[in-house]
Amino acid sequence: MSAEPGTVRPGGRTARVRAAVLEAAGDVLAEQGFDGLDLADVARRADVGKTTVYRRWGSVTGLVADLLADMAEQSLPREETGSALGDLRANAALVRRTLADPRQGALFRAVIAAATCDARTAQALRLFYEVRVAEWAPCVEQGVARGEIPVGTDAEAVVRAVSAPLYYQLLTTGEIPDAPAAERAARAAYAAAVAGVYVT
Repeated sequence: MSAEPGTVRPGGRTARVRAAVLEAAGDVLAEQGFDGLDLADVARRADVGKTTVYRRWGSVTGLVADLLADMAEQSLPREETGSALGDLRANAALVRRTLADPRQGALFRAVIAAATCDARTAQALRLFYEVRVAEWAPCVEQGVARGEIPVGTDAEAVVRAVSAPLYYQLLTTGEIPDAPAAERAARAAYAAAVAGVYVT
């Protein structure tokens, strides 16, 4: 059975083609939003044959799904500082830097907007965040092991609580979260975790 378009993880020349196409797709999303994404335009920007792009990804949503998968794979690994609060602060700082980046911030806004009306994009976005949350959850689990956070704490819920207010600020006000906002988000999530709010 053949793989669904946009799900193959190739090597060699095909990997270079994929990298070029995904970079071009990200550029278009950042510049023009989801509505401006066109496979023929992406192929032109990537200097790749249009037929290749249509055959590999099949649709705009297939391309976005692969772009998000690639972004999850390329994201920076978690930072371990030796304390749960320090780790959550590092996570908040990473989220803030991503949202403040001119290209990445615009790209995420475009994909989040598209996910509200496109099921495949929504699923790809969920998978992206599942990968990122799972990457950082061990920081909370280590905090539990050290006795900083109560046993039974839902580690993934704590990680999501760090980034939630930062995304909310960006999406509802258009304002990019600053460093103090990231610090507040981390401290609030940590305080709630210590208080047992996320114990299941």
